[in-house]
Amino acid sequence: MNTATIRRFATLGLLAAALTGAAACGDTVREGRSPAYLVIMDMDAASGADDQEFSHELSSDVATEGAVFEDLGRVTFRLALKNIGPAGAPASPTTNNIITVNRYIVNYRRSDGRNTPGVDVPYGFEAAGTTTVTTADAQMSFILVRAQAKLEPPLKNLRGGGQSGAIGTVAEITFYGKDQTGNDVSVTGSIAVTFADWADPDAESPEPEA
Repeated sequence: MNTATIRRFATLGLLAAALTGAAACGDTVREGRSPAYLVIMDMDAASGADDQEFSHELSSDVATEGAVFEDLGRVTFRLALKNIGPAGAPASPTTNNIITVNRYIVNYRRSDGRNTPGVDVPYGFEAAGTTTVTTADAQMSFILVRAQAKLEPPLKNLRGGGQSGAIGTVAEITFYGKDQTGNDVSVTGSIAVTFADWADPDAESPEPEA
């Protein structure tokens, strides 16, 4: 192969690489046009059996005194800017940067790789919920485990200690929203969820007779 041919192929290779790089940059820009983004500062959950007791992992009771209850999640968002500005004069969010979260998707997975919905883990679902994140942190409550999931396999099979007795999962929750100029924004958080037919809360002791 002569020198001219080598130069020709080298030029074509550089051109192809430049075009590929340009396409990749374009994809990156399209994936996140908003100058602001969300940070999950905290996420916890409460069992429907005791919806006032929040924890950073959830013991989800598939049946409580014969009834089923939804389990709640709670997340705290913080607004941040992609361009933080110079060290001596950091940038501040404007009203255009404010982000409104309006929906979320919950999916469950197991560490052993057995992730068939309705067989190994509950079905994932999409739901709506709205909160607006400004320059102050914002908290949002959401449904982490639907009551319907406890009436379907595999969770209903756990009643009375059946099946494997417990199913350990990681719930992944992706929150979606937009800034005030219409740019899409999303952020994902995770929390451990163990499903079982946990012991029912102790009934209140009767008052002693006078």
